[in-house]
Amino acid sequence: MSDEQILNEIESNKEEYIEFLRELIQTESYNPPGNEKNVAQKIEKYLTNAGVKTEIFPFGENRANLVATLNDNFVGKNLLYNGHLDVVPPGSEEEWKYPPLSAAFKRKKIFGRGAADMKGGLAAMVIALKILRKLSIKTSGNLIVNAVADEELGGKLGTKWCIDNFLKSKKCDFVVVGEPTGFDPLSKAIIIGEKGRVAIKIITNGISCHAAVPFLGKNAIYMMSEIIQNLDKIDEFIPRIESPLTEDELKELITVVFSSKEIFEKIFNEQPLLQNVIKANTQFTKNLTMINGGIKSNVVPDQCESVIDFRLLPGQTTEMILDGLKKLINKLGYQIKDEPTGLPKEVFVYLEIEQSGEASYWSDWKNSQVLKDFYTIVEQTYKRTPFYFILPGSADAKFYRNTNFCQPTILFGPGNGQIAHTTNEYIEAQDYINAIKVYTLFAYNYLKN
Repeated sequence: MSDEQILNEIESNKEEYIEFLRELIQTESYNPPGNEKNVAQKIEKYLTNAGVKTEIFPFGENRANLVATLNDNFVGKNLLYNGHLDVVPPGSEEEWKYPPLSAAFKRKKIFGRGAADMKGGLAAMVIALKILRKLSIKTSGNLIVNAVADEELGGKLGTKWCIDNFLKSKKCDFVVVGEPTGFDPLSKAIIIGEKGRVAIKIITNGISCHAAVPFLGKNAIYMMSEIIQNLDKIDEFIPRIESPLTEDELKELITVVFSSKEIFEKIFNEQPLLQNVIKANTQFTKNLTMINGGIKSNVVPDQCESVIDFRLLPGQTTEMILDGLKKLINKLGYQIKDEPTGLPKEVFVYLEIEQSGEASYWSDWKNSQVLKDFYTIVEQTYKRTPFYFILPGSADAKFYRNTNFCQPTILFGPGNGQIAHTTNEYIEAQDYINAIKVYTLFAYNYLKN
């Protein structure tokens, strides 16, 4: 068996692979509510027909995780490919050029919700496993494909559950999460770290009264406004932690894509998006993303709700953020209660963590020969120089790194990260086929005897 034989196999079956991806996109798995089991069953059928051992782990209402393996040998080197089954809802379907579940194949692009994030990456990983099985690759270890639920709502019912259960007795030596890592106008990124996310709901409880005599009450919206206006002061109550990579170091990682540093600097100065992504990657950020309050225009509101989105650097924890927010609110003179309800005419603030996932970073990535081998395969396949980077968002890689299940975890996948979650989401067919080549060639060369 050789790399050339694998590439010939892929080139000969491109139409089948595109149709498989289209079938996954056409299978609804919006989260909420999830419905990931529908997609898991499509994958199970596809792999079972190819002789691949597959197991579905159902939970809840029509939800599931899936694990498929190349063989039963978990003693040697184990490579794990992770992809999520769920996608975000499409929003107003009237705004889509093609229906979000149509998987329309137009102009060498496949359109639909989840095409980029990340049924493209998931399908490519599943196909890589099928190819290795079909070609009877002799290996010194195992390839595990873990198709998970719940990534779009934090991943605790998906990747985290699999680590705590099926994978608990297994060891993994390298993990690839197939999130889209295209970054226009640059080439493909290989992600070696990601920021964390904590979403905290704040409820301010005031005293209602007639708006004609506002002095009789306590306006909950004004309370919330005071907290929001002072939100930046939370930095005073949180331990100062530096980003593992500075802005200059991140810029240096991207420079390899260009023929000279001068050309990079020129393009960088013309690209506000690139400037702001690098800035966001090195800072702890917080944003008011939702707010709701009041019941009538002539009533002083007694309650207001908001959600603050915090993006964490490696080393920051959910507890640090929550503790800092409590200290800030106490300094403003408000009592914090453990329950969202209180006595009549009681003024207080209630905090609730809606979602949390801490940042993660593979600190030893520069010394990994395996990562260098992966980089070379990406470069040869895409015929462009990839670059290492940190993800400003959050993904399931954190569970592998932060639980010490597998520190050598990267993100790499087809699709453009800027297109994820957007109306008219799509993936370029050639990008998808290239990802199949990367996943298959890397697994073959990593695991072969």
